[in-house]
Amino acid sequence: MVDALGVAVVGFGWMGRVHTQAYARLPHHYPRLPLRPRLVTVAEEVPGRAEEAAGQFGFASATRDWREVAADPRVRAVSVTAPNFLHREIAVAMAEAGKHLWIEKPVGLTAGDARAVADAVAKAGVQGTVGFNYRNAPAVEAARELIASGEIGTVTHVRLRLFSDYAAHPDAALTWRYERERGGSGVLGDLASHGADLARFLLGDIVSVTADTAIFVPERARPAGATAGHTLASGGEPGPVENEDYVNCLLRFASGARGVLEACRVSVGEQNNYGFEVHGTRGAVFWDFRRMNELRVSRGTTYQDQPVSTVYVGPGAGEFAAFQPGAANAMGYDDLKVVEAYRFVRSVAEGTAYGATLTDAVRSAAVLDAMARSAQLGSWVDVAGD
Repeated sequence: MVDALGVAVVGFGWMGRVHTQAYARLPHHYPRLPLRPRLVTVAEEVPGRAEEAAGQFGFASATRDWREVAADPRVRAVSVTAPNFLHREIAVAMAEAGKHLWIEKPVGLTAGDARAVADAVAKAGVQGTVGFNYRNAPAVEAARELIASGEIGTVTHVRLRLFSDYAAHPDAALTWRYERERGGSGVLGDLASHGADLARFLLGDIVSVTADTAIFVPERARPAGATAGHTLASGGEPGPVENEDYVNCLLRFASGARGVLEACRVSVGEQNNYGFEVHGTRGAVFWDFRRMNELRVSRGTTYQDQPVSTVYVGPGAGEFAAFQPGAANAMGYDDLKVVEAYRFVRSVAEGTAYGATLTDAVRSAAVLDAMARSAQLGSWVDVAGD
């Protein structure tokens, strides 16, 4: 007998849609999961958007007030996909109401916000999963195992890149993403948070950083009405961009390894160019999100002129077998969110955390805070512990 898990989605932009679709697909990919999500309610403050979502996806009800979700006894688990500045207030309230949380990164604007959510989740005894989706790629999990096995020797250095053009157009609307008070640290929270999590996932804790940031598009037009995604708004009243378009950062790991993390949201010609290159004393491993199901691996004993091979991950890697029967059959971005939903619901069912947790969010946010402080000071900064 499969029990129903009443779920709600708070914030129905693109990411709210992705979470909803992931819930709907769970029975197809994980038929033995002992809990089956039931779409209870959707909350979105933009007039008409929640009702539209309910009609399209089958939520039983819709509301403009997320507080109604916290008070709804039908809801046992909540996806928080609202803008960053709302994460802390909504997530703490949901945890205090006894709701399990699947919350998008960066979990607020600062490490303090992430800690507040983590503390509320721990105190309430509920489960908390965070949207660090790139670590769910089977190839990334295979890379982590390869690194841990010592096949490439002792890791010496890593380079992580997260380049995108979603904010490259000069007519992109001046939404909350570009405001310090509501969007936080710009590309740090949006893209570099994924980089910090991947770095920790692959190589362990980061202990210190030195960073430089820049704003390359200093002014944008204010939108005339509600926006979703990365809307254009040419001709509107101009306003200043307050947070970072770009960051580059040197990393020092507890292991002694070194790293470089670079992220940019205004990279013309770059569409989701995310990936990493990990080098060790005997080899290397490379991953590119745009070729998500492949790894390039160099290993052996020749060191100099050692070849690099392409490896197509298959059913033995991560959750690949839940989606495809054999290697070189492609998985996509939305599949990573299905994996995330599975690990969230499994955490609820078993009472044990699977996947990225609030602890991971706190540690990623601490790295971001250290980056921002380093950019201000122009010096190395230690990453704060828990």
